[in-house]
Amino acid sequence: MSGTAEGRAGPPDGAFAGGWTGAVRRRAVRALPPDKLLPTTQPEYVASWIYVFGVLTLSSLVVVVLTGCVLALFGPAWWHVSDTGRFVNSLHLWSVELFMFFMVVHLWGKFFMAAWRGRRALTWITGAVVFLTSIGAAFTGYLVQQNFDSQWIADQAKDGLNSVGVGAWFNVLDFGQMFMWHIVLLPLAVVALAVWHMLLVRLRGVVPPMEAATPGAVPGTGGSREGA
Repeated sequence: MSGTAEGRAGPPDGAFAGGWTGAVRRRAVRALPPDKLLPTTQPEYVASWIYVFGVLTLSSLVVVVLTGCVLALFGPAWWHVSDTGRFVNSLHLWSVELFMFFMVVHLWGKFFMAAWRGRRALTWITGAVVFLTSIGAAFTGYLVQQNFDSQWIADQAKDGLNSVGVGAWFNVLDFGQMFMWHIVLLPLAVVALAVWHMLLVRLRGVVPPMEAATPGAVPGTGGSREGA
């Protein structure tokens, strides 16, 4: 029995059990190594202020999503009549303003740093697509305010969208349609793209400054590792 038990011993340390769950786990660990997803150290150049705007953008996005969920649950009457509703509505608006501001600074900062260097092209592309998708989310947000501003914006946008032939599918005068675009479709796209962007940043690493793009120029890293 002892020999049989030894023959049926489990996999060695560091290996996973068989079956499809083990295969999925091995594939996930290879694709998303834990030491890259949750690093304990970062290069010294990350202490620069230009690297802070990405985190500020994500922090603003969290506030945008949380306040948007509250507004969606209570509805337009609440954010027009209730003092608390108006406060949450203002918090949602200004968090969007900060989100767009931080993202624009982050985008331009990475553009002038040529952040697509070192196999980071997809990281740059996903960040740019997040920005474009956020414009659509902000636009639909202005349309669902249900005040004179939203009516004027919708009336002006209607003519522009009809002129390019998309007004029949994207009707800015239809509050229900714009509300669903604003609270379901576009937020899901922004959050999904932002998560994808963050995973790519973790996997490919933070882009080094131009002056640190030579071997030995980055303290403690042995170079920028752009070819990795």
